Amino acid sequence: MNKSDTAYGGREAGYYEVRPDHTVVCRLCPHECHLSEGRQGLCRSRTNRGGKLYTLAYGKVCALHADPVEKKPLFHFLPGSRCFSMAAAGCNLSCLNCQNWEISQASPLEVGCRRIAPEELAETAACSGCRSVAYTYTEPLTYIEFTRDCAAACKARGLKNILVTAGYVNEQPLADLLPFIDAANIDLKSFSDDTYRRISRAHLAPVLRTLLQMKEAGVWMEITNLVIPSVNDGTEQIQTLCRWLADNGLADSPLHFSRFFPRYRLSHLPPTPIETLLQARQTAREEGMQFVYIGNTSLPDAEDTRCPHCGKQLVHRDIYQVSPHRFSGICPQCGQPIPGVWT
Repeated sequence: MNKSDTAYGGREAGYYEVRPDHTVVCRLCPHECHLSEGRQGLCRSRTNRGGKLYTLAYGKVCALHADPVEKKPLFHFLPGSRCFSMAAAGCNLSCLNCQNWEISQASPLEVGCRRIAPEELAETAACSGCRSVAYTYTEPLTYIEFTRDCAAACKARGLKNILVTAGYVNEQPLADLLPFIDAANIDLKSFSDDTYRRISRAHLAPVLRTLLQMKEAGVWMEITNLVIPSVNDGTEQIQTLCRWLADNGLADSPLHFSRFFPRYRLSHLPPTPIETLLQARQTAREEGMQFVYIGNTSLPDAEDTRCPHCGKQLVHRDIYQVSPHRFSGICPQCGQPIPGVWT
């Protein structure tokens, strides 16, 4: 990394406006940060340099790893396959429970990184035997220019693209990215705007808009809700969340309730009781959600896919071991089609 890179980063960003006083207004996400010369946005990866907005993250990868696709988590998208995961530093949320805070709550200038071009990433992923590439670990929407270019290069090589995101983005940038995205896991943190503001320094409405925009674009979506004791674990809040999903055509989207463990600035809270997770699953089913999973536990049957019509076990999961690997998408017992991307 040379001196100019350390000071500024290397590439002009998109989605911004310049004011007469040379401040820039970033239009990438709902924060719409107003940046004077040299200042970084809340995401720490976009900065004003000479009255232009620059991305500090382009081509600077802080994590590369081949993962089971179930780790994203995606259960109805190419089960048993592996995805090539990548991340650059930065996030536009400030979640008190973040498990990757060392890289998400840091600038790309503050963490070790490897330089890689989109075409090189696509070639490396293809040679690894992975069927997809996942933009994950941090917030890939904060470095959307790099995410989009990588996704285009991967798509050209026949790889699928997966977005693992909190969904906090404005409509036009997301619209420009979605043609390259095949699947997404959206982290829906709560159905309370107050909780979003207190825990993540964000708002609920833009995330709901992202869910609807992705659905309209035909992206395969799965949703994760981390259930945190005393924060978002109330039955009424979970009921409202699930009812909104079902009422907006997302009843067939897999919903993953994930067990919280003490992390970062919520290390004083206890792990989520198993009983709370079981109650959340029951509530979701009562509200019409067809595929409800429980993650971060060793509960039997918590991550198995069952036919919602006849109850037959279709896919069994033991941590990241999946059987059968080649489910056809049709229940062999009753003929019910199971939503997902199976082959």
